[in-house]
Amino acid sequence: MTDTDRDAWFDTHTWQYPGRGVAELRALKKGRRVSVVLPALDEQATVGALVTGLVPLTRGDAPLVDELVVMDSGSTDRTRAVAAEAGARVVAREDVLPGLDVRPGKGEVLWRSLAATTGDLIVFLDSDLVEIDPEFLVPALLEPLLARPDVRLVKGFYRRPLRLGATEADTGGGRVTELLVRPLLAALHPGLTGVVQPLGGEYAATRALLESLPFAPGYGVEIGLLLDTHTRHGLHAVAQANLGVRKHRNRSLLELGVMSRQILATVLRRGPDVDGGDPLVQFRQQQGAWTPVEHTVEERERPPMREVRVRSV
Repeated sequence: MTDTDRDAWFDTHTWQYPGRGVAELRALKKGRRVSVVLPALDEQATVGALVTGLVPLTRGDAPLVDELVVMDSGSTDRTRAVAAEAGARVVAREDVLPGLDVRPGKGEVLWRSLAATTGDLIVFLDSDLVEIDPEFLVPALLEPLLARPDVRLVKGFYRRPLRLGATEADTGGGRVTELLVRPLLAALHPGLTGVVQPLGGEYAATRALLESLPFAPGYGVEIGLLLDTHTRHGLHAVAQANLGVRKHRNRSLLELGVMSRQILATVLRRGPDVDGGDPLVQFRQQQGAWTPVEHTVEERERPPMREVRVRSV
């Protein structure tokens, strides 16, 4: 893809100012059902307010959102109770596809959500978001899907402040994106360098697309879905929508290192004759002594949900 092709895609498939009203988007649904899924792991501090803000979209004779589901990934706090009290249907990952072993990580719970929901269009939102307007977030992600028949996946993009302790910088979030993923895309998948937030956890897609793709484990799930959509359907199947500002819990450098290793393994598995490589080794200092800590990289991807459902019939 040339720079001209990428720039042309950016102009036609980037919603800089999404703003169609809920009433107009309801009309564009044309009978299709919409599911909003919030993957959650120990998010009792944030999930309640997020669900409360989304509930109004589920009301009325012709709601924009037909089902609102919190998919719990093994929380040990009050995440499930808080989400249910706020108005969501809460589903535990182990209660979906009970015949399959439960694996840890975000990719697993998103994959299982396909079997726990019924929507023709699915919106994923991270459960640790704060200071956002849920009633804007979902319509903004749905707008390109409902307005353009060629679009199958919509990635949200935003400005990301960096919050460390009690301080907050206006920019600086998205360190894994800037330090790892953008260089990787430029080197291996230049057609996707126009995607503003390739790792963002706020996105929407058709069920037909999601059920046809494998789901990478852990934090590799978002980049895996983006790469596979581009490979199978081309860049014009991808769109992006401006969601304003995204604030959430920022992670430590050690946590980001593990996340980066998972993402790198996912990208390399989709490259020419390259595997995921060895485990990540980090170092921690305790009482003056440096100790290596090894993090195994989960390489088993979940197959397309469509194949699992066929085998279970």
